[in-house]
Amino acid sequence: MIDINELKFDEKGLIPAVVIDAKTKKLLTLAYMSRESLQISMEKGLTCFYSRSRQKLWLKGETSGNYQHIVSITADCDKDALEVLVEPDGPACHLGTVSCFENPVWQSEELHEFSLESLMKLIEGRKTEKKEGSYTTYLFEKGLDKILKKVGEECTEVIIAGKAEDKKETIYEISDLAYHVMVLMIQLGISLEDIYNELASRHVIDHKVKQEKMTK
Repeated sequence: MIDINELKFDEKGLIPAVVIDAKTKKLLTLAYMSRESLQISMEKGLTCFYSRSRQKLWLKGETSGNYQHIVSITADCDKDALEVLVEPDGPACHLGTVSCFENPVWQSEELHEFSLESLMKLIEGRKTEKKEGSYTTYLFEKGLDKILKKVGEECTEVIIAGKAEDKKETIYEISDLAYHVMVLMIQLGISLEDIYNELASRHVIDHKVKQEKMTK
């Protein structure tokens, strides 16, 4: 851990803070912190910024209830910018959107952004707005039993590929399994956040168990 005094604040006593959702890794906002607001952030475990327009400290969520619970704060290589990982209680933007970055300026025709969240939205769209010829829509139309059958089949394919120690084929089959599991999640109303939270709780339990073993 570096000392706060090692950070390089600008001539106005501020340092930019890039706020990112710790679970989804989505960029939420770019704000500024003063030495005082940074200290408050670390003491409270909640993001506190310095509003350049209002010229005062600003505890995110104080009026809206959309607090940002800090997971970690990391300085860049020059120690003049911060990455703040948070678990947000609600939208980051004052306009009510999850992120302040919602206005596309340019996008490559060859390269495309991918995320599990975007894939989940695509799959959900195939259920709510049925598309003719879509395999995903076909699965939803056939119902739960068909989806479960496909999950079972893909589990078997993963086992076969893994047993053969075929890395490329195992990656392919795990991807198939992940897709069908996501279809099942949509069918049962399970979100990615539900899975994140469950895995996070297991990580904490596992960490505690390891600590207990070390103290014995």
